[in-house]
Amino acid sequence: MNLLYLAALLVSIAGMIVLDVRFKLFFAASPWRAAIVLVVGVAFFLAWDVAGITLGIFFRGNPDLLTGVLLAPELPLEELFFLVLLCYTTMNLYATASRWSSSARRARVETGSADR
Repeated sequence: MNLLYLAALLVSIAGMIVLDVRFKLFFAASPWRAAIVLVVGVAFFLAWDVAGITLGIFFRGNPDLLTGVLLAPELPLEELFFLVLLCYTTMNLYATASRWSSSARRARVETGSADR
């Protein structure tokens, strides 16, 4: 069993956690809300994957890169961790963009250049 891809996903998720905690982005700012958003996002994409597998659109990737553990037919374990990473990255990006947007808006108001 090859664990390289799974290890890369876990390292990437750890990186997202470090960024989240360091800058108080999503989980660090509101843990319950973040947990709900993450679970709903992962569940949505898992349902999407199952629908794609059922319709014959999605297939398991290169077996040399995967652990071989399947959650369902054609649904490798790594897919779950990839979806967690995808949703967590999106949550952190959203929090960062919101913070930058509100600070830019605040700066415009403070300098008097905001449209009224």
